[in-house]
Amino acid sequence: MRLTDYLDKGADLGPDAPCLRMDGRVLSYGQVQRFSHRVARGLGRAGIAPGDKVAILSGNDPTAFACVFGISRAAAVWCPINPRNEARENAELLDGTDCSLLIFHSDYARMVERMLPELGKLRAVICLDRALGFAPALEDWLAGVPEAPVDIAPVDDLVMLPGTGGTTGKPKSVMLTGRNIEAMTALTLMGYPFPKRPVYLAVAPLTHAAGVLCFPVMAKGGEIEIMKGPDLGRFLELIAERRVTHTFLPPTVIYMLLDHPGLDGADLSSLRCFWYGAAPISSARLAEALERIGPMAQLFGQTEAPMMISMMPPADHRRPDGSIRTEKLGSAGRVAPLVRATIRDADGAVLPVGERGEICVRGPLVMAGYYRNPEATAAAIRDGWLRTGDVGFLDGDGFLHIVDRAKDMVITGGFNVYSIEVEQALQSHPAVQDCAVIGLPDPKWGERLVCVVQPRPGRAVEAEALKAHVKALIGAVKTPKEVHAWAELPRSKVGKVVKPEVRARLLAEAAE
Repeated sequence: MRLTDYLDKGADLGPDAPCLRMDGRVLSYGQVQRFSHRVARGLGRAGIAPGDKVAILSGNDPTAFACVFGISRAAAVWCPINPRNEARENAELLDGTDCSLLIFHSDYARMVERMLPELGKLRAVICLDRALGFAPALEDWLAGVPEAPVDIAPVDDLVMLPGTGGTTGKPKSVMLTGRNIEAMTALTLMGYPFPKRPVYLAVAPLTHAAGVLCFPVMAKGGEIEIMKGPDLGRFLELIAERRVTHTFLPPTVIYMLLDHPGLDGADLSSLRCFWYGAAPISSARLAEALERIGPMAQLFGQTEAPMMISMMPPADHRRPDGSIRTEKLGSAGRVAPLVRATIRDADGAVLPVGERGEICVRGPLVMAGYYRNPEATAAAIRDGWLRTGDVGFLDGDGFLHIVDRAKDMVITGGFNVYSIEVEQALQSHPAVQDCAVIGLPDPKWGERLVCVVQPRPGRAVEAEALKAHVKALIGAVKTPKEVHAWAELPRSKVGKVVKPEVRARLLAEAAE
C-alpha cells in the first residue's frame, strides 16, 4: 500500500463522505482525492521526479495534510517537518534529506526565510495559504493544473522521512517504507476497536503520531476532525458534537485534561478508543482516566518502528469483572502480533522472562534505516533486530514493561535504579502533576537520586512528605535524596521531559 491507497480506499467506500474537517470547513474523500491529483501534477510540472523529497512545514491544517497524498501520488517522498523545532534543526533535517521542494504555512514564513540560505538543494518553496514575496500561494502555483487522475510508479518503497527527536544529539532522518506504514495500519485495525466509519479527533501534531493514525481511519472511510492546538474545552465539545470515536493525546496533555473543570460534565459516550503514548504515563493518573474518561488505549513505538511495537486496547485495562487491572497499568501492553520482541543483555544474549535488558524488535514495522547514515543504521539494527535503547522486561502474561531509557538508569550506592519506577511512585502522590528523576554526581553514592516535580494546580509539594511517600512504596534506596519543585518542566517538541536540560539546570544551580 502506498499512502494514496488509504485515501483511495476511503473514497471507494464513499467519495462524498467527509474526510477532513476543521473549523466548519469540510473536504470530502472525493475532493481530497481530486486535489491530490492536482498537487501530483503540479509537482511533476515543477520537475519533481519519483523518489525526490518534498517537505511540509505547517501546523495542523487540512490542506497541508491533503498535500501528503499529492506527494505520494507523484511517487515522491514526504518529509514531515515539526514546526515546533528551531529553524536550525529544521534546516539540518531538510538539507540532510536532500529536500527538493518545501510547502509551508505562512505562520512559519519567518522560519523559512531564516532557513533558505542553508537550503541550496531546494528548487521551490510554496506557501499554503497566501502569496509571499519569496513564495507563490499554493493555489496560484497550481493554476491551470487539471484534476485528471495521475498515478506515477515509485522508484522504491520509501514513503516518509520523519526526523528523530534530536534530544540525544543531531537528529537523524528515518526511512519509513510503505511496508512499515501498512504493518502499522494493519496492527491498528487488528488491535483496537473500530466502528464501520470511525470519527477521529486529531489534536496532537499531524507531523507525529496523530498524523500516521489517520491512515487506518481513512482505510475505514472515517472522518478526521482536525484541531489546530490543544484547546481542551473545545476538545471536549467536539467529542460530543462530532460523536468522536477515536483520539490521541500524550500523557502530559491527559494530565491537563484530568484537571480541566469541564471534564466530568462532558459527553464522552461516543468514545471507543482514547489512545495515549509518546511518553511514560503515571499509573495513578491512568487509573483516574479510566474512571473519568473511559476507554483508554496505549500504544508503544518509536520513529524507527512506528506506533505499534506493543498495544494495550481498552479491554486489556480491565479484568473480566470490569475492575481496573491495576497490576498491568505500568506496562506497555502485549507485543503486537506482527512484531517479535526479545530482551537482551549488553552482549546481545536473550534474557528469560522477568529479567531486565534492552528491548529489541524485528518485523515489518522496523525502518529501512537512517537516511544516508549507514553507521547509525548499523548501530541500531544488528542481525535484523532493532535495538530500541529502552530497558524493559516481559512478564509471564506476555506484557511488555518499559523500565527506562538505557541512558537514564541511575547507579547509586552500587544499586541500579530505574528512573521510571521512581517517577511512577512520585506521580501517585496527589500533589504531583509530573516529574523527572535523574542522577547527579555524589562523592559518597557515586550518583545521588534527585527529582524535580511539577505540582498540580493549586497544590504545594512538601519535600519530606514526598520522600516518605516514595520510601513507603519502593524503599529507601529508590527514594530521592533531593526534591525540587518547578512550575514547568522542560519538554521536547512532542511533550517529553528533556532530562539533559533538567540535569544542566540543577548542576548550574548547585554551582552558584
